[in-house]
Parts: sequence; C-alpha cells; structure tokens
Amino acid sequence: MRKISVLIPTFNEQDNVIPLAEEIVKIFTTRLKNYNYEILFIDNCSTDNTRKNIEKLCKKNKRIKAIYNIKNFGYLRSPFYGLMQTKGDCTILLSADFQEPPELIIDFVREWEKGYKIVAGIKNKSKENFIIYLMRTLFYKFIKNITDIEHIEHFTGFGLYDKDFIKILKQLDEIRPYLRGIVAELGFKRKNIVYEQQKRRAGKTKSNWWSLYDLAMLGITSYSKVILRFATIGGFIISALSFILAIIYIILKLIFWFTFPIGIAPIIILILFFGAVQLFFIGFLGEYILNINTRIIKRPLVIEEKRINF
Repeated sequence: MRKISVLIPTFNEQDNVIPLAEEIVKIFTTRLKNYNYEILFIDNCSTDNTRKNIEKLCKKNKRIKAIYNIKNFGYLRSPFYGLMQTKGDCTILLSADFQEPPELIIDFVREWEKGYKIVAGIKNKSKENFIIYLMRTLFYKFIKNITDIEHIEHFTGFGLYDKDFIKILKQLDEIRPYLRGIVAELGFKRKNIVYEQQKRRAGKTKSNWWSLYDLAMLGITSYSKVILRFATIGGFIISALSFILAIIYIILKLIFWFTFPIGIAPIIILILFFGAVQLFFIGFLGEYILNINTRIIKRPLVIEEKRINF
C-alpha cells in the first residue's frame, strides 16, 4: 500500500488544526481508502494553544505526527525542512488556514497516479484582499519576464511532490529555499490544477508587506541577473549621454560666452537624479550580497525542540 504524507506548517493556528486534521483523515478513510497516510504538523513556535491541540490529535491518531521548532524560523525554512522529514511515496504541502481546499488532495493523488512527479495548485481566483492579489499578479508577471526559468504564476507551494523530488530537495543544501523557483527550475513532470483561494477560516494572516517584499527580493536575487545587468548597461548609457551633453554645453558656452546661462537648477536636478539612481542600484546590490551571505553561512534550516509519534 502506497503511503501519502500531508505536511502542514503552523504558527498560531489553534482554531484550525483540529478541524483540518479531521477533514484530511475523513478524506483518506472515505475517498482514498487504498492509501496509507501520515499527517505531519511542523510548528514554528506558536504562542497560542496550537501545540496543545496538535498533541491532542497525536494522542488520538498515531498517524498524526508533529515537529516543534525551538523558535520561529520563518515561513520559508520551516515548510522546506518539513518536506524533507516526510516518509511517504509523495508529500502534499497544505497550509493550515483552509485557504487551500483540502479536498484537492484527491485530485492531486489522481494526477500523481498518472505519472506526474509534481502536481501544483494554481490560484485562478482569490477571496483575499484585491490589492494584495493584484500585487502578487504583477510580481509574478515581472519575475517571469526577468528570469531564465519559467516561473509558475500564482503558485504558493501548495501541491503534491513525489519522493523523487523530495530526494532532490535533500541534496540542494538550501538555507533560504525559494520553493516556487526550485519547482520551476528542476523541470520534473508537472501538472497544474487551478483552484479558488478561500478566505482564512479562523485566526489572523501571517503575511504582511515586509514578508511579501522579502519573498520578492529572494525570488529576484536567486533567479535573475537582469537588475545588475541593467545597472551596468544603464551606467554606460548615462555616462555616454553625460559626455555628449558636456561637449554640447562647452560648445554652446564658447559660442555664446556672454549670453549663455550657467544654470544652477539643471545641475541640482541632475545631481539628485543620479544620486537616486545610484542609491537604488546600491540597494539592489545589497540584496544580492545579503542573499549570498546567508547561503555562505549555512546555518541549519531549523532546530527541533520535540518530535511526536516518529
């Protein structure tokens, strides 16, 4: 009997973990009877009753397991680490807030049985904040056009991953894993399934403007050289234009020595403009260096505090 793992990262999801686990167990006991299963919660040091509720589930059902992180290691590292701790023939990554429909597990498994190593859940609609959804859409379009790989639009990581893909993840030695880019880059046979993202059932969202910015910078600095190349090419172009303007200015000054104004305002405007451009690209260069620095240090993805039912 083939085994399916369901990985659920959590942080302050006390009202969601029990109903979500019950719904997943119901799916396996009614719709997917021919499969063995395990449900793995990896908790990022929740400060509410999430861990108590997970422990209740683990006592009731030995197929439900848990890993407790000693602190909050972020929304990228913890799920990535959890994927590498599952033991199934495939692993389904699912958020704990019910925004990703658990019933899609059935469709994922069906496509996996057809031979697809990765089955990705793709949002085609969303009940989340319209501005956030629009910004995500623009970001996906942007990064898709500036990278060498084909980024998957509106893919958050929700999906099914075959054990062969999980083996590859274990070999990557990533400290800041950008799973969306890794899935697109490695080129495993993939099937996309569209769904409508629901509203969070309970609790507060953990996403904010800073986390979205951090994710965007990670994607750009991991998979794109365009910004730095643009800075280099732009520098050459601006230097050439500045040299031409300087020659024109000198000629005009020599011809109209007494009537041609020096003009302080244009000089100030140009200085401010070039200063802003330099700061912009220095900032981007800093993002690249920060990404490189984090990878070189090679700290562990997470540090575990406790395991249950392993």
